[in-house]
Formats: sequence, C-alpha cells, structure tokens
Amino acid sequence: MDSPFWDLVTIWLARASGVMVLTGAGISAESGVPTFRGKDGLWNRFRPEELATLEALQRDPERVWTWYRWRRKKVLQAQPNPAHRALVTLEQWKQPHFLLVTQNVDGLHQRAGSQAVVEFHGNLFEDVCLQCGFHRRIESVASEDSAVPYCPRCGHLLKPGVVMFGEPIPEQALHHVIEFIPRTDILLVIGTSAQVYPAAAIPRWVKDHGGKVVEVNPEQTPVTEMADAFLRGPAGKLVPKLVQDAMKKQQVPHERTFSG
Repeated sequence: MDSPFWDLVTIWLARASGVMVLTGAGISAESGVPTFRGKDGLWNRFRPEELATLEALQRDPERVWTWYRWRRKKVLQAQPNPAHRALVTLEQWKQPHFLLVTQNVDGLHQRAGSQAVVEFHGNLFEDVCLQCGFHRRIESVASEDSAVPYCPRCGHLLKPGVVMFGEPIPEQALHHVIEFIPRTDILLVIGTSAQVYPAAAIPRWVKDHGGKVVEVNPEQTPVTEMADAFLRGPAGKLVPKLVQDAMKKQQVPHERTFSG
C-alpha cells in the first residue's frame, strides 16, 4: 500500500487488545446499498422530513411505509462485500475484546457473520411499536403485504425499526459504546461521513481516552484531521489487506501505549 502509515497501522492493530470499528454507509455502498449523502445520496432525491421522521409517518404512513419497504427490497438484493467479511475475521481474532459499531441499518455485517455488533441507528428489518414496545423481525419482504402495519398487541401504528430524525440513539447501544471506549486501543473508522452525532463523536471519545484512530475512506471527512492515520481508498480493497497484514504481525508484543 502506498500510504506512509500502512506498516505503522498494521503494528497498532496487531498489538491492540481492544479494537472498536465504526462503520458508515460507505462500506455498504460497495455492496450496492444506496447512501444518504454524497452526489448520488438518497437525500438528493428525497427530503428527510418527508420520509424519515415520526411526524412524516403519522402524517402519511402509507407513503413512508412504501419507501421503507422499497429500501428493504434494495438491501436484500445486496450481499456482504470483502470488507464486511474481513471484519468478521478481525472479530474472531480479537474477541472478546472487539466491538463493531455500525450506523448502517442494513444488517450486512450480521449476514457476513459478525456477532459483536451494536446497531447505532437500529435495523431496517424490524417493526416496532412505540406505544407498547412490541417488536418483530421481518425475515422476508416477500411475505409483506402493502398495507400499513399496526401493532397486533395494542393496535398502534408500527414504525420501521430504524432511528428516525429527532429520535434518540437506543440507550443500550450508547451504553455498550461508552463502556467499551476506555478499553479501545484502536478505532477503525470505515466509510462514514462523520456528520451524524453522536456516532461522529466516537473518534474524539477514543482519542480522549488514549486510543488510536485510523480512518479508511475514499475521501477526507471531519475525522481525518484528528485521525492518527488516514488510509485513502475503498473499504473492500483496504480492510481485507489491513487485517491480513496485521495478523502477520500478531507475534509483536502488546503495549498499551503506542509510540509513533
């Protein structure tokens, strides 16, 4: 790799006992899942307040549910790519001191085989009732009809299991991340625009606790300036190589405080 940081990053990763990964839409874009931002992002064609808020759902549930079912079908046409699979290998190597935090709602990490996953923004393939707490997993969009879904327990309107604009991050998800921060020797930030908080604050939290931050992205983001290393390029190409090269260095003794 042409990055001057490559060898250093592989050593950091090899020595790390606590590894956190933060992924965004960029990693799934390589599988064909539409992103929200950027020149081809969904928000260039749709207004968030018309489709991705509780107010929109209550105002026009049929339209909102039609859009989310369209998204479910698009996601199910996608398959995990080499970056998703490489993170499974990384988890197996570093477990139980590994945490994958994703802003994606597509479930591709789990389909690839990842287990230690925190879904910061929920899951597209769940229906949730805000009235009574009922939730269910959607196993097949083929079995869904076109009607607006209502809770079988209390009759309230169901919502997609994603965090909509204006909703808080699930408390348990945030708790898992905060708890793992002090144990994070290295954070890999992969394919996120770093514009949505509180996920965008995770790199700063890790830095404040003495961990290294490594960004993998085709373009610079707000994370780039604070990162200890920036690896420019597609995740599907760089992440498998990064994990492979780091595993070759796993015999290097671990040190909690890294130099360089």
